Amino acid sequence: MFYLLLALGGVVWLGARRGALPLALFLDRRSFGVDLLLGAAAGGALVGLWRGALRLSSEARAIAAYLRQALGTLGREEALALALLSGFAEELFFRGAMQQAWGLLAATAAFALLHLGGGRALRLWAVFAAIAGLLFGLLAQWRGNLLAPMVAHVVVNAVNLRQLRRW
Repeated sequence: MFYLLLALGGVVWLGARRGALPLALFLDRRSFGVDLLLGAAAGGALVGLWRGALRLSSEARAIAAYLRQALGTLGREEALALALLSGFAEELFFRGAMQQAWGLLAATAAFALLHLGGGRALRLWAVFAAIAGLLFGLLAQWRGNLLAPMVAHVVVNAVNLRQLRRW
C-alpha cells in the first residue's frame, strides 16, 4: 500500500507541476536499449557494493538479518512484485517529482532518510540508499528520463530480495 501511495503522490505532484505525465518522462524510444543497459549496469554495481559490505561488515549482516525478519516469508512472485513496485514508485516520486522540484541533493537526502526507518540500526542501509539515490538521480539527469534509474532500482531490489529469501 505504501508504494502505491508513493506512486500516486508522484503522479499528483508531477501532474500539478506539469499538467500531464508525458511518455518521455519514463523513456526515450530512441535510447531505450542504452537506458536499459545503463540501468542494469548501475544496478549490478550497487548489488556488488552491498555484497562487499555484507562480506566486510557485521553491521551490514545485521541489517540483512533485520530486513529478513521484517519481510517475513516472501514468495518468489511477491518478492518480484515488491521489487517492481518499489523501484517504479520510489523513482517516480523521488527522481520524477521531487528531484525535478527540489533538486538532486534534496531528493537524495530524502531517499536516504526514508531508508533510515528503523533508526540507528539501519544507518549503514541509509548510507547505501544515499549512494544509490545519488546514482539514480545522476542517471535521471543524464538520460533525461526515468527508465535507467527505474531499471537499476528494480535490479537492486530484486537481487537483494532474492538473497534475503534464501537466508
